Formats: sequence, structure tokens, C-alpha cells
Amino acid sequence: MNSSRRSFLQKGAIALGAAAFTSSTWEALANVKAKKIVGVQLYSIREDMKVDPMGTLTKLAEMGYKYVEHANYVNRKFYGWSAQEFRKRLDGLGMKMPSGHTVMGKQHWDESKKEFTDLWKYTVEDAAVCGQEIVISPSLDKSIRTSSSLFKTYMDVFNKSGELCQKSGMRFGYHNHDFEFSEKLDGVTLFDLIMENTDSKLVAQQLDIGNMINGGGVPADILKKYPGRFVSMHVKDEIAAAPGHGEKYESTILGTGIISVLDMVKLGEKKGGTKHFIIEQESYQGKKPIDCVKEDLEIMKKWGYVS
Repeated sequence: MNSSRRSFLQKGAIALGAAAFTSSTWEALANVKAKKIVGVQLYSIREDMKVDPMGTLTKLAEMGYKYVEHANYVNRKFYGWSAQEFRKRLDGLGMKMPSGHTVMGKQHWDESKKEFTDLWKYTVEDAAVCGQEIVISPSLDKSIRTSSSLFKTYMDVFNKSGELCQKSGMRFGYHNHDFEFSEKLDGVTLFDLIMENTDSKLVAQQLDIGNMINGGGVPADILKKYPGRFVSMHVKDEIAAAPGHGEKYESTILGTGIISVLDMVKLGEKKGGTKHFIIEQESYQGKKPIDCVKEDLEIMKKWGYVS
């Protein structure tokens, strides 16, 4: 993940109080078989969403997208709209938002009180209003990645976030980038520490099959090593990065890069327990971002995965 992406996510890390579901409601939700969906991460078209969010969402709906995943939650607003307003606009377009990205950082957990701050409680509350199924944190601050004991302590906070999300009929989730596979603490990769110290019933995983290769991760190996743990996948392909990109690989149109994307999608479905397939493309090789996500969706449809 490049520095602009990290900066963007950190700025979106502001904000939950949970509109609690009854225990019977949660049990009913838990027993419903998860539906396979194909959606798009709105960071793929971040500039379009910045300039004309309603027009851009309309274009996505016209392409055939029925599901989106946000990457912009600031001061209790999604792309400038309150949770209620954003939900209304999605509903009007026949769209849903099953998941969204908001970095959960130290400002969201009060260590002295051993509880979440209002910032995180509002995040969860607003996610529930939008109809999310998963509240996803897409990064980990470097200060948390300094010692094994501190890291494991924060994984317990992940589990507690899962408990909080459950009260609103949702799950907490984590989305990987590259450092989880390249960084180690006491000889163990951060990704393995995450998987070994989080409760799969409380913390879902969204596997980004593109990000991970910059850190040396192999998507197929991870899907096989932790079967059933990946309810969501960022469907992404990669090519050698252009000079000045900052990373070895950058994303590209599905099926044109070095990742066997269709094989990974099928493996996720078969081994990973994957139900959410979220398209994300962050680099475009001279094409318009909006045209890229249209092409990506058409490729997913050809593969038999329809939004």
C-alpha cells in the first residue's frame, strides 16, 4: 500500500455507539446462509467520488454494480453524507454496502478504562445504519507493531471489537496490505500473529490477494493455511510497477497481470469460506479509473461472478 493510501485511510479513521440488536435477531442473522456478492471498493475511483459522489455511484449502478465498499468516513460522514443520507442514496440506486474501511487506531481504545472511545462506538453505529455486515479496519499503526506482547494485546482489542460489532448484528474484520507478510515479531509474521490471536467467530478476514505479494505473501498458500477464515476477498491483479510507484507491483485490470485471479477466487470460495468478492484497482496504466472498474466487472461476469 502506498503512502497516499495510508494517509487516506488514516484520515477516514474517525469515528460508533451501537444500536443493539436483540440476541434473537443476532442468532437469526448468524443462521442465515451468507450470500455470494461481487462489489467494488470505492477507493478504486476515489477522485471521482471526491468530485461527484452521486454521479459516480449512479454510473456504477448503471454498469451493474449492486454492492460497494466505502473508504471514506470522516466526522461521522460517508463522502460528505450522514449514515442515514448515504444509506438513502444507495437504496435509491438499488445498491447495498456490506462492508467498509475505517482504520481502528489507538484513539479508538481507552487503555485506562479498557473500553472503546466514542469515536469507535460511533463508527460501528453508523456502519449498522448503512446496513454493513462487516466493519473492516484496513491497517495497523506502526506503534502497535513494535513488540510481540503489545501486538497480541491489540489483537485482544480486535476480539473486543468483534463483540461490539455483534451487538449490532455485524462482524469486525481486518484487511491486509503488504507489511503483515514482510514484518516479523519474535520470528513470526504479523499475519500469522493476527490469525493465531484472533477469534474467528469475532474477527473476519478480508484477504487482499494483490497487496500481499509486495510483502512476499502467496495468496494460495495463505488460503490453504487458514481454511474458512476469509469471508471477504479483495479481488485484484498486479503487474510490475512503473518507475516511481514506490512498490514492486501495482494493480491492473483483472486477468492481465501475474496473479491467477480466477484460480484465487475459486480457491477462496472452496477453501477460504469467501462470500464477498470486492474488486479493487488502485493503478490504471493510463486508463480512466471508472473505465477500469467497468472492465473489471465485465471480466468477473465472464468468469461467472455477477454483482
